[in-house]
Amino acid sequence: MTTKQLKWLAYAATLFVFLATFGGGVVTKTESGLGCGRQFPLCNGKFVPAHTIASIIEFSHRGVSGLAGILALAAFVAFMIWRKNRRDLRIYAFLALLFVVIQAAMGALAVVFTQSASIMALHLGFALISFASSVMLSLGIREQDKQEAMVPAEPPRKVSKGLSTLSIITAIYTYIVVYTGAYVTHTDSAGACYGFPLCNGKLVPPLSGGEGIQFMHRAAAGLLFVLIAVLAHYAYRNKSGNREVRGLGLASIILIVLQIFAGIAVTYTVDNYDWYLFTSISHILIIEVLFGLLCYMAVRTSILSRNDKS
Repeated sequence: MTTKQLKWLAYAATLFVFLATFGGGVVTKTESGLGCGRQFPLCNGKFVPAHTIASIIEFSHRGVSGLAGILALAAFVAFMIWRKNRRDLRIYAFLALLFVVIQAAMGALAVVFTQSASIMALHLGFALISFASSVMLSLGIREQDKQEAMVPAEPPRKVSKGLSTLSIITAIYTYIVVYTGAYVTHTDSAGACYGFPLCNGKLVPPLSGGEGIQFMHRAAAGLLFVLIAVLAHYAYRNKSGNREVRGLGLASIILIVLQIFAGIAVTYTVDNYDWYLFTSISHILIIEVLFGLLCYMAVRTSILSRNDKS
């Protein structure tokens, strides 16, 4: 299998893993998780469900997740066979497959059995790990394809170990913040705090029930903004002038600002279903892209920081 064919296979897997992750958010926000009843893989006892909105959303999500799993498996097998000399790419392919299977299994179990909010919140997190792994697989094989095609590229410029460490910490902390956001959703705490930056008119609300859950997510998101702002600053001012790292830093700060505005919009639209659906799904979409970018940045800066003396 040629590098170009592997590249397009990785692209296809990444696209469908992205759609499966995004679709899971749509299922949650539209409360369509039981659109097919408590049955899996059948939908209300049928292979082709009745044409209700909830059943169509849930059944479509199952179909897309199935295709994501098939493509992730195909990519894993292909990279194991045709890229035995690229341990990094094989690891990414394995992680993408592993976590797409785990999140699919968790989704199926959530349909058949009632799960706690803390367990359900992990569903989105595992899906994001699968997506991030797919992104890194795609970018890795894309880089190899460019090298084989002799496409001129900027010589790699090293970055400091400090920037690499900060990138890794930021990616890990982003995952934690994503979990708190998913926990807000699965505990129905999205409307517990009205207004921003105050929560129901209070700077620090009671740290119990929905208000406490929502407030803790806001606090975690605020710290994430500070962390990404610092990361973006040092990425943009990296001493080597690495344009790729500068671009990643700039993109990360733009995305976190958009994410915060989307989160604020969720707060003010929670009582309007149509607008709430739009803002909450936008919130999921942005964090999915941001997490993938930060994971790639963490890996890329780790590679570029090797043998750095600073």
